Amino acid sequence: MRFGTFIPQGWRHDLLGIEPADQWRVMSELAQRADEGPWESLWVYDHFHTVPVPSAEATHEAWTLMAAFAAITDRIRLGQMCTCMSYRNPAYLAKVAATVDIVSGGRTEMGIGGGWYEHEWRAYGYGFPSIGERLARLDEGVDIMRQAWTTGTATLDGKHYQVDGAIVRPLPLQDGGIPLWIAGGGEKVTLRIAAKYAQYTNFAGDPAGFEAKSAILRGHTDAIGRDFDEIVRSANYNTIIGETEAEVAERVDALEARVRPYLGDVTERFIAEYRSGGGLVGTPEQIVERLSAMRDRGLGYAIHYFPETAYDRSGVELFEKKVIPELV
Repeated sequence: MRFGTFIPQGWRHDLLGIEPADQWRVMSELAQRADEGPWESLWVYDHFHTVPVPSAEATHEAWTLMAAFAAITDRIRLGQMCTCMSYRNPAYLAKVAATVDIVSGGRTEMGIGGGWYEHEWRAYGYGFPSIGERLARLDEGVDIMRQAWTTGTATLDGKHYQVDGAIVRPLPLQDGGIPLWIAGGGEKVTLRIAAKYAQYTNFAGDPAGFEAKSAILRGHTDAIGRDFDEIVRSANYNTIIGETEAEVAERVDALEARVRPYLGDVTERFIAEYRSGGGLVGTPEQIVERLSAMRDRGLGYAIHYFPETAYDRSGVELFEKKVIPELV
């Protein structure tokens, strides 16, 4: 199994109490630490407004962070899970990503999806088109990016995007262009797009959901004659780890105490996944057991978000010491 880690950027209220002038220092130190560790990749989210509710707290922009991380790291791969296609013109996005790939020395990943967060869509003036239109834009946009990264130009007279000889030079450093992670589990459209274009997918991380989505993806690859095993299947996990169950409970309590002054009545909604089993919460032995079961089902890549990492790195260190070596 391969491993990635998210860098806190504020979106999940994970930079609370840290002054804006100090937030880049925290993020950059965590990125450089990950670069020196066992992680294959680091990730951020492509969002503008916080969750579970929009607030005035920080949310740093994904592709700006990609360029910054490219410049301060040496080895680790750099991704977003996931870029919303409609937030940027796809030819422009292809150009941005190609530049980041060059700055990074060929370490960029492209996580891409149709988008879902209605509040930020409308607030930024993007409207909020139907899911069908959002996914149609995804399909056309991925076509444009693949053209741009493999030929240096892109032309498409689509329903949603029209580009006419858009030049994207220099090409990304990676042979064949930047790897595409098609994120989302939509069975009729998203997974069909993934079957056509993706090197990686990213969908449900629970056993039943993962198996169901995998079967649908296999059906789409079979329909177009593509080898299903060419696509690496990944999932994201919101992770809290402790040496003992008592320590795990203390860490969850500490997270709740940190966010409650900012979230108030929605705190229970925020913390629910960590208390209900929806998150990846437990001792090293419990987490290894859960991830081993997912590996047996075909999960090839697990990307972990640690909500406490801007304040306390001991959980990440424990995961690196006692989980990753058991599964790689």
